[in-house]
Amino acid sequence: MTADKGHSNTAFVGDDEVNNKKAVHAKNISSNSYVLEIQEKKPGLELDYNPYEHRHVEHPTTNNETLIHLLKGSLGTGILAMPNAFHHAGWLVGSIGTLLIGILCTYCIHLLIKAEFELCRRKRVPSLNYPAVTQTALQEGPEMLKPLANIIVHIINVFLLIYQLGTCCVYVVFVSSNIKAIADYYTESDTDVRLFMLIILLPLILINWVRNLKFLAPFSTLANLITLVSFAIILYYIFREPVSFEGREAVGNILEFPLFFGTVLFALEAIGVILPLENEMKTPKKFGGNFGVLNKAMVLIVFLYIGMGFFGYLNYGADSKGSITLNLPEQEILAQCVKGMLAFAIYITHGLACYVAIDITWNDYLKKNYGESTRSTFYEYVVRTVLVLITFLLAVAIPNLELFISLFGALCLSALGIAFPALIQTCTYWHERHGLEKVWMVSKNVVIGVIAVFGLVVGTSTSLKEIIHTFGDHD
Repeated sequence: MTADKGHSNTAFVGDDEVNNKKAVHAKNISSNSYVLEIQEKKPGLELDYNPYEHRHVEHPTTNNETLIHLLKGSLGTGILAMPNAFHHAGWLVGSIGTLLIGILCTYCIHLLIKAEFELCRRKRVPSLNYPAVTQTALQEGPEMLKPLANIIVHIINVFLLIYQLGTCCVYVVFVSSNIKAIADYYTESDTDVRLFMLIILLPLILINWVRNLKFLAPFSTLANLITLVSFAIILYYIFREPVSFEGREAVGNILEFPLFFGTVLFALEAIGVILPLENEMKTPKKFGGNFGVLNKAMVLIVFLYIGMGFFGYLNYGADSKGSITLNLPEQEILAQCVKGMLAFAIYITHGLACYVAIDITWNDYLKKNYGESTRSTFYEYVVRTVLVLITFLLAVAIPNLELFISLFGALCLSALGIAFPALIQTCTYWHERHGLEKVWMVSKNVVIGVIAVFGLVVGTSTSLKEIIHTFGDHD
């Protein structure tokens, strides 16, 4: 998930040289709407255009590299929260629910990448990013939705921004909670977790002052290695004792199911990296399909999440915390090492997670007000600092890991990962499909939309109620 989730403020990449037509590009105008300059073409000529053949990627990724990137993008703090999610749902409902949510998320991603290909073919452009796909789809859809085409860009950006800032909040709470767990054991005290948040604040700001992602890449590689070793040790702790169903609920409290839904969505969805990864592939047509990279990755991810949630819950039961690392035995050095290693790994990838929020805020909205100048650079650093402070203050206000994860999963990923792909497919094929085929498409996507809206509203409200309750307790 998080650290690798990306956004690009460039709507279309690459160019087209077929028949010496005018090059295609996109520009971000003052209203922040994406504008296409389409090649002149005869009716029906778009049928001859294959976007995959016109993508010029400097360093294209192989199928296996893309698979690894997808796994990296989905394995992080979310999987560590799965035992707590299963505590809310029960081991049976949790297992079935995670599988069904995984299938739904995968299906919606397929809708998105197929719609992107179709829209690229029609507009004769090599690729589109998420906001541009959504905008172009609305322009191709029903007349009543066309006025929303320019607004939808801002809506998508707001959801991406909230989600990435929420992810950074999760990181701050995760790092601080794990450092606190180590420090409390050795100092034999119960220090407020907010003190540790304050201690890590200045280095967090400095990490987010790094403007070029290539300087953060080595840290990301180190973090991935640390994460793999840490997961192996966590599995050792889970399986070193015999698994028992005694005292474990098969079906949890129905009122807590929205918390489970939000947590699983937060953990599973890597919607921000889907189009960037597909656009960077050497063989992008291998991304989709029944045996494509996406399905292989999602099968692995879903079963890893079910395994971690199922066995983690059976091991720790109602004591399962927002991160399984906080359940590991305090007195064992190996367990303390896992907490420290994962805290360090998440800490050094905070800059990658916050990069997306910075990119949206600065490059898409604020940069045009200052131009290219020393003054502009100064204000960029101010924006970077303010965004880190926002995540810090939110974490200080409600230092509750599992509620943050559930809230931002339900609020943002219900929309980005489920509702918008269904809307995009409907608009893309609105004028191409007829009769029963169109009725089926619209009916199916309405059902998906209802599920997404229900998950968003109920999941968000439940999480907010719990946060308000927790906030009251902390007061």
